[in-house]
Amino acid sequence: MRAHSSALTRGLALTAGLVLALAACSSGGGGGSGSKGTSAGLTSCSTEGKADTCNSAATKAGGTFTYVIEKNVQQWNVQDTNGNTFENAEALSPVLPQVYVPQPDFSVKLNTDLVTSATQTSASPQTIVYKINPKASWNDGTPITADDFIYYWRTNDGKDCPPPPASDSTQTKGCLPESTAGYDRVRSVTGSDNGKTVTMVMNRPYSDWKSLFGAGYPLYPAHVAEKVSGAGSGDAAHMTAAQMTQGWQYFQKNPPTKYATAGPYKMTQWVDNDHATYEPDPKWWGQKASLQRLIFKVISDATQEPIALRNNEVQGIYPQPEVDLVNQVKAIPNVTYTIGDGLTWEHFDLNLHNPVIGKYLALRQAMFTAISVKDIMAKTVAQFDPGVKQLYNHNFVPGQAGYKDVVSASGQGSGDLAKARKYLTDGKFTGVGTALKTPDGKSVGPFDCRYTTGNQIRQSECQILQSDLAGLGIKVTIKPIGAADLGTVLAGHQYDIIVFAWVASPFPISGAQQLWTTGAGGNYGGYSNKKVDSLISQAIGETDATKAAALLNQADQLMVDDAYVLPLYQKPTFLAVQSRFVNMRNNSTNVGPPYNVGEWGLKK
Repeated sequence: MRAHSSALTRGLALTAGLVLALAACSSGGGGGSGSKGTSAGLTSCSTEGKADTCNSAATKAGGTFTYVIEKNVQQWNVQDTNGNTFENAEALSPVLPQVYVPQPDFSVKLNTDLVTSATQTSASPQTIVYKINPKASWNDGTPITADDFIYYWRTNDGKDCPPPPASDSTQTKGCLPESTAGYDRVRSVTGSDNGKTVTMVMNRPYSDWKSLFGAGYPLYPAHVAEKVSGAGSGDAAHMTAAQMTQGWQYFQKNPPTKYATAGPYKMTQWVDNDHATYEPDPKWWGQKASLQRLIFKVISDATQEPIALRNNEVQGIYPQPEVDLVNQVKAIPNVTYTIGDGLTWEHFDLNLHNPVIGKYLALRQAMFTAISVKDIMAKTVAQFDPGVKQLYNHNFVPGQAGYKDVVSASGQGSGDLAKARKYLTDGKFTGVGTALKTPDGKSVGPFDCRYTTGNQIRQSECQILQSDLAGLGIKVTIKPIGAADLGTVLAGHQYDIIVFAWVASPFPISGAQQLWTTGAGGNYGGYSNKKVDSLISQAIGETDATKAAALLNQADQLMVDDAYVLPLYQKPTFLAVQSRFVNMRNNSTNVGPPYNVGEWGLKK
């Protein structure tokens, strides 16, 4: 799962029965094709089969396209817990390859530039065979081989390069993968045919095997890690933990201007906190990029994005939509925009490391019950997306097979103040409604509510929570976070209550392992329930999609009872690009619009 600054995840939806996301592409008015400055008529992309072809057209050579990313890239290893940000994944999309790529319709597509096939050849033991494209190579001439897959597996399985000990605050030892899901079930990864055939054998079945070696988490060049660590060339299978740590940290610290890459573009410049520049890579063996230059521009203040688009400083933006922002974009001539609902969902998280929040279940249940999600939506996203609905699941969103309401019966998110107060009085709290105290007489709070700075919607969400919890006698202070600091704040447990969004891949089962199991990389708030761990583990090994979803929903019901995370709503996404550019689409998964960046270009 991936944190949006809003936050990122390696979560994957069930591959069976996926339903297309709804989206609509519109041409901006205000001097565009609409009459009297009004918005032009919609060009629907909600028809089945259109989500991945919206804005399609042939391109011509030339042109510079500048696309906005909303926060700085502080470290470059997107597989690392602290590098697992949406913007990092976007910035690496043009230069690093992955096996399966999430699509706008929530499906995943085999990247045949990297592998010509990926096939399960046996169920017992589960065996997957990848045939690497004979032409596939890093742009320094080194072939892409099984060695790259072996390095990926061993640095992400949680065992061969174990995470740093808790005492190592600077994380100078070991690898800290965002998720070990699937990789921890692998028995072996071996190469044959001069390394161009990769055979992966599992110790235990893994339902979401298509999420491995991709789905938003690309391959890094193993030969670079071997070189910087002093390991033998082509010998990822025998690298020591210390050597793998050196490689891991090298990819953390260095942008891809410093090492061999493999994509339609190569990164030629990175200016910290400002921009990345890409140019077509002449060594790329796949479809050649038609743009002369591609720039990813860092603009952390979303209010400046429409201004930059209007002034032609940038040609594409993907901000979190807010009423004023959407209206400003609609008024810009010759701009195509899309509002869609995808795999991004907004939520409040409680920090169970806080001794009061972690200790008292009745307190957590009361807090979540007092919060009115309908009020939050009405005062924020419903103002530009009137169809937005409250989300009642932690693992699936509407539009995915497996979605089920597991929350509403609990009353969480209902704003039922009387029920919330009863939780507290039954739990022997005092000062309910005035100055809340624990059963042993300690003051409850004040708690902080944290959100990413410059995000008016999240600021409003914290303000509404502040008002709702005041009715319980809980004081809340609102503390913004720099957009680039979200990962640090989460990993460091520097919050009591926090609001952000997960940007999921199409694999919710492996995503659940990352977010909710004891000690998992995305489980920032310290949640632990052994029954939940067991149910998620069963779901991961269940190859029947319907049974796997049922197990996950059983776990979800227990999570609701534990009151750790409150889902709010399926978050609208908003893409706006100048209409002279084509093949840019709203991909509301963890990879975002750059999923097909090699196809972007000027309309022919």
